[in-house]
Amino acid sequence: MKDMKWLWGKVGKDKKRYVFAMILAILVSFAAVVVPHITRIIVDEYISGPNSTQNLVNNREGLIFLIVFAIGFTLFRTSVAYISMMMMEKTSQNLVKTIRNETYELIQKQDKSYYSRHRTGDLMTRLTGDVDMIRHSFAWVLKTIVESLAVFAVAITYLVTINFSLAMWIISLSPMIFLVAFFMSKEVRPKHHAFRQRFAELNTMAQENIAANKVVKSFSREDYEIDKFNKKSNEYRNANEKVTFTRVKYTPVLDFISESFGVILLFVGGVYIIKGQITFGEFAAFSSLLWAIANPMRHVGIIMNDLQRFNVSVTKIREIYYAKSKIIKTEYIDNPSRFKGHIVFEDVSFKYGKHSVLENINFEIMPQETIAIMGAVGSGKTTLINLIARLYDVSGGRVLIDGRDVRDYPLDELRANVAIATQSVMLFSDSIYNNIGYGMKITDESVILKASKEAIAHDFILNTQEGYETLIGEEGVGLSGGQRQRLALARAFASDRPILILDDTTSAVDNETEIEITRTLRKNKEKMTQIIITQRITTAMYADRIMVLEDGKILESGTHDQLLNHEGYYKEMAKLQETGGEV
Repeated sequence: MKDMKWLWGKVGKDKKRYVFAMILAILVSFAAVVVPHITRIIVDEYISGPNSTQNLVNNREGLIFLIVFAIGFTLFRTSVAYISMMMMEKTSQNLVKTIRNETYELIQKQDKSYYSRHRTGDLMTRLTGDVDMIRHSFAWVLKTIVESLAVFAVAITYLVTINFSLAMWIISLSPMIFLVAFFMSKEVRPKHHAFRQRFAELNTMAQENIAANKVVKSFSREDYEIDKFNKKSNEYRNANEKVTFTRVKYTPVLDFISESFGVILLFVGGVYIIKGQITFGEFAAFSSLLWAIANPMRHVGIIMNDLQRFNVSVTKIREIYYAKSKIIKTEYIDNPSRFKGHIVFEDVSFKYGKHSVLENINFEIMPQETIAIMGAVGSGKTTLINLIARLYDVSGGRVLIDGRDVRDYPLDELRANVAIATQSVMLFSDSIYNNIGYGMKITDESVILKASKEAIAHDFILNTQEGYETLIGEEGVGLSGGQRQRLALARAFASDRPILILDDTTSAVDNETEIEITRTLRKNKEKMTQIIITQRITTAMYADRIMVLEDGKILESGTHDQLLNHEGYYKEMAKLQETGGEV
């Protein structure tokens, strides 16, 4: 009931249309007795009644009128039913658009920890399959329930007025139908939850493997991935079969009971005719309305199955609506103020669950200063920069920008001042031009061209098939690792933000390109505060200050010359890279 109340609130301005469509559907159901009533009159007055021959001779126009009226009324009834269905469908499409858009917006607003807890495939399933199940249920399942109840009620009421005793015989099996439906609902609901889970897992596996196709092929693991997918596919099939077989198990029982209505009418009604308790016309009316009693009973299995799927889908969608992230964007700022770029870490600690990643980090970065951060894998470098853009919140201490805690800034304003380019580059299935201009509220061709040249990307872009209008695949498929990194760097430059964070962005470029990019960074030094995570001494050596992290703590800090005069990680890396010919 809570799900329906929540869903009704999402109908919005279409509530009147939906109610009107439902009223039309009910009226169409009530009108189901009209043609059987006309049939009853025709049989009793013109076919089997004591005066039927005389009526055919003397009142043939009456018979023609009844037949024409029955045909015309049937056309009118089906036209109203069509209008009702179209209005229902229109309402459901608007509803599903609202829910899908709101769900997508809510997903976009969740913090990074939310994405670490939820798989992409599961979120995709909610946006597609679950939302569409809501549409199907709202447009058709609920309508079928109301129509079935209405036509059942009006048919029983009409038949009771003809012969109460025979009507009671007909509906005597109804309690059995509802008992079977209750047991079916109880059994199938947990199986729908399992089925929905397997479907999400299958989507997740497909999404991950398609995205990682280069890795799969480079390690020649196609057969392994195919086997994994087949196993998940089998699990999905088994879960689907359990749901289907549960419904199929109960269907013969429901069909048997539904068919029994006809058997009861045949025998009991036949006896009543013989005894003269009902006429042939009344028997014809009973026979014509038997579908109005049997069909709703026969639909019980399908309706209960769809309702369980609907309940599961609504629950999954509502989980997104009521998900509580700690870091949420509550407002959008059209013209955010520009930061100076003064960053301070005061006794900062951070934990993933119980695992400590950063411990008591203290340092200060002045505006327009360039800081290089080095350290082994897992030392906490990426986590540290994520705290600046508030992708995560600190577990202890605080991060300040321009003297203000980042948690006190509107999220839109904070992130509008921070540009991040990472080693793992995410490019969209769009043109190169739009990918570079992604961080700009209003794209400017001159700015994009300038940023591309600064990122040493302009020349290779011109060599692509359509230059800046070349469409690139998801995640930059068709580009080399170095080219993707240069586009990510160009995107960061084009956004023109006072704080620039580069997370190993030059790891896949050659030494010559790296030198050119470093020159660009040094040239733009007065425009922004730069934080560069790198493992290359040739990149770090030009920074104003270099910090080395180890196990979440600052191990070393100083200039290039200072750290070379000190035995430690930096000097060791310098020796290794000098031996390798990089320095």
